[in-house]
Amino acid sequence: MKKFLPIALVVLISLGMLTACGPKSPKDTVSKELGLDVSDGKEISNYDTHSGNGDGTSCVAIRFEDDTVLKEIQENQDWKKFPLDETVQALVYGVSDETGGTGPLLVDNDGNDLVPEIRNGYYRLIDRQTDKETDILHRYSFNFTVGLYDTDSNVLYCCDLDT
Repeated sequence: MKKFLPIALVVLISLGMLTACGPKSPKDTVSKELGLDVSDGKEISNYDTHSGNGDGTSCVAIRFEDDTVLKEIQENQDWKKFPLDETVQALVYGVSDETGGTGPLLVDNDGNDLVPEIRNGYYRLIDRQTDKETDILHRYSFNFTVGLYDTDSNVLYCCDLDT
């Protein structure tokens, strides 16, 4: 019995460590990345092409039944009210003029936008690039997260691009 107790203890601790280090749910990831409690939302879509090296695109959409998350967003100075600034517009939907265009960068493998057009809402851009001296739209690689909240549909989008 005395030999069994230490072995059982090691097994239980190991299992606990594996569980603690296990994969997080998309809602856990969105909550951490955007600093919001999205636990009451319902995941309605999840697109992710991240590979073993960490490169890829992801976009999770979460719908809410009430305005609890909207209130959190409105109280957070990192979130801005629409319309989108030029950088976020280029990243999410693209911009063009007579001389050319930029973006969109948040697209699926077929080039389709990952976020439908939003008319009213809030957005947040989190630049995760270590070199922030170069404008985000003129870099050779991208590491950013965009949060978009559609106030007409109560849907939150959390999209990442890592290259």
